[in-house]
Amino acid sequence: MSHEARFSALNLELPPAPPAMGLYRPIIVVGNLAYLSGHGPLNTDKSLTCGRLGDDMDVEAGYQAARQTGLATLATLKSHFGDLNGVKRLVKTFGLVQAVPEFTDQPAVINGFSELMRDVFGEECGIAARSAVGTACLPAGMAVEIETIFEIES
Repeated sequence: MSHEARFSALNLELPPAPPAMGLYRPIIVVGNLAYLSGHGPLNTDKSLTCGRLGDDMDVEAGYQAARQTGLATLATLKSHFGDLNGVKRLVKTFGLVQAVPEFTDQPAVINGFSELMRDVFGEECGIAARSAVGTACLPAGMAVEIETIFEIES
């Protein structure tokens, strides 16, 4: 099954492709790699899911924020390439979780993103090398920020 067919079967609603919030490009393609700048949990109404894990958000809310970040990432890919079939595989995920110092469940939060990528791109192409770390703050107070590298078809 193609990535686009798998995506359609999941009945997902994408937010608009997020614009740059500063002096950078949301996506740069070099050779057969697409580097995506950090994306946050952008909702369809253009609001961000904000909060701090271990304070005003629990792991499930963080998981949903990471999943929403995945939808924003997919929106950027579809906006840039027209569809998802040009994606060969997800190579690397770097997830940041805004959390209190005592919070240690960053991997469980970033699973919201990773499981979505697996569901859209399949077991072989959607599971990447990954880091999940905590941070004291993120831009605009968003709960999660995730940057990625995708291999694309030549």
